[in-house]
Amino acid sequence: MERSEAYGFCGAMSAAFLLSCLLFAAVSRRQRGPYMDELFHVPQAQAYCQGRFLQWDPMITTLPGLYLLSVGAVKPAARLLGWTGSVVCSVAMLRFINLLFSAGNFYLLHLLLLKIHQKNKAVSGFQRILSTLTLATFPTLYFFTFLYYTDPGSVFFTLFAYLMCLYGNHKTSALLGFCGFMFRQTNIVWTVFCAGNVVAEKLNEAWKTELQKKKDEKISSKKGSFSDWTRILQFIIKYLISPKNLVALAALTWPYIILVTVFFGFVFVNGGIVVGDRSSHEACLHFPQLFYFLSFTVFFSFPHLLTPTKIRKFLLSLRRHPVQYGVITVISLFLIWKFTYVHKYLLADNRHYTFYVWRKVFQRHELVKYVLVPFYIFAGWTFVDTLKSKSIFWILMYFVCLLAVTVPQKLLEFRYFILPFLIYRLNIPFPSIYRQLLELAFYIVVNAVTFYLFLNRTFQWENSDEVQRFMW
Repeated sequence: MERSEAYGFCGAMSAAFLLSCLLFAAVSRRQRGPYMDELFHVPQAQAYCQGRFLQWDPMITTLPGLYLLSVGAVKPAARLLGWTGSVVCSVAMLRFINLLFSAGNFYLLHLLLLKIHQKNKAVSGFQRILSTLTLATFPTLYFFTFLYYTDPGSVFFTLFAYLMCLYGNHKTSALLGFCGFMFRQTNIVWTVFCAGNVVAEKLNEAWKTELQKKKDEKISSKKGSFSDWTRILQFIIKYLISPKNLVALAALTWPYIILVTVFFGFVFVNGGIVVGDRSSHEACLHFPQLFYFLSFTVFFSFPHLLTPTKIRKFLLSLRRHPVQYGVITVISLFLIWKFTYVHKYLLADNRHYTFYVWRKVFQRHELVKYVLVPFYIFAGWTFVDTLKSKSIFWILMYFVCLLAVTVPQKLLEFRYFILPFLIYRLNIPFPSIYRQLLELAFYIVVNAVTFYLFLNRTFQWENSDEVQRFMW
C-alpha cells in the first residue's frame, strides 16, 4: 500500500468509525433495552459475564462464540478501567463489541481488495478506498453493527479466514474458520470455500497444462460452450479420482479437512446443525432462495449489473441460445412450483422488511412468483457475467458454496445473504469511479432511510405495550 493510499485509508476509516459512534449513541438512546433477538443474546452474555457458563437459553440456535468473545473482551477492560456494577456487560457495552467488529471488517475488506486485485495495476488507491467504504456500509450488515447480533463477528472471522487462505496460511485460516463456526454454524460452508480456493487453483493450473498439451486454443479456462463445459467436468472428475492428486490436495487442505470433520462430529453428537430451538429452523430444499439471493444482489449492485451494455448482451445471448434459455426457464418454473416454502415468521412478523416484500410482491397474485422467472434468469446471467474474470473452477466452487448456504434455509432472511454477497462483490472487477460513487450514494440513502424508520417510525401491536421498530 502506497503512503498516500495509507493516509487516505486511515482518514476514511477514522471518519466512518466516528460517524458510526455518533449513530451508535443515537440508537442506544432510543432503544436502551434489548430488542428482537437481543432478548436472547444479551441475557445469555450477561449470564456468562457473571460466571454462569452452564446456563443456556434453549431458544438460542447458534454456538456461544459471540458471548465467549464478549466476556473475554469486556471483563478485562472493566478491570483495567475500574468499571463495576451494571455498566459491565450492559446492553450498550455488549453492542459496542459489534462496533469494534465493524472497524475490523473495514480493515479486512481493504486488505482483501488489495490481495484479490493485486495484479490489476490500473486500479487506483482511491478506488480501493472507495470500494472499502462502500462494502463497509453495506446496509444489511451495517445495520446490525448497532445491535447485539452475531452478524458483524461472523463476517469478521470469515473474512479474516478468507484473507489468510489467499496468503496461503491455511492453518490460521482454519482456526479463524472455527471461530466463525462458533458464531454461526453455517459458516462451515465458507471453510469449504477456502479449501475450494486451493483446489480451484490447482485445477486451473492442471487445466492450462492440459490445454497446452493439446494445443487447443478454442477452449478457455473461463467460459465456453456446452461441449467445453462437458470437457471441463470430465477433466474435474478425472483429476479428482486420481489418488496422487487427492493426496497432494489433502496435504494442502488438511487444516480445513480437520475442521469439517469436527463439524460433522458436532452434527452427529448434537443431532443436527441447530443448537437450540429446531422447530423454527428446519432444513429443506428451498431452491427459490437462490433466486431471492440473485434479486438481492442485483438490487444492491445495480450500478454494476443493471447497465444498458449488460442488458444488450443478455438479449443477444437470449437470441443466440433460445433452446438453452428455454430449458433453464422450465427448470426454474418447476423449482418454484415444487420447492417454494413460506416460513411462519415471514408471514407473522411485520417488523422485518421481508414481511412487506413478500406481502407487497409475492402475495399479490399466485402467478407473481412465476412471472418473475425472466428477471431471475437475467439476474443469474449478469451475476455470472461479472465473474468472468475468475477461472471456471473458482466459479463452480463458489456456486456450490452459494447453494449450500442458501438453499437449505426455509426462512427468507436478508442476513443470510450477507457473506455470499460480500465474497461475490470482492471478486468482481473494479467498476468505473462513477459507478462506485453511485453505489456508495445508494448505500448511504438506504442506510439513512433504514435508521430513520428504526429510530422514528415506531409502532405497537394490539396485544403488547412494547415499542416495535422496523428493521432488516
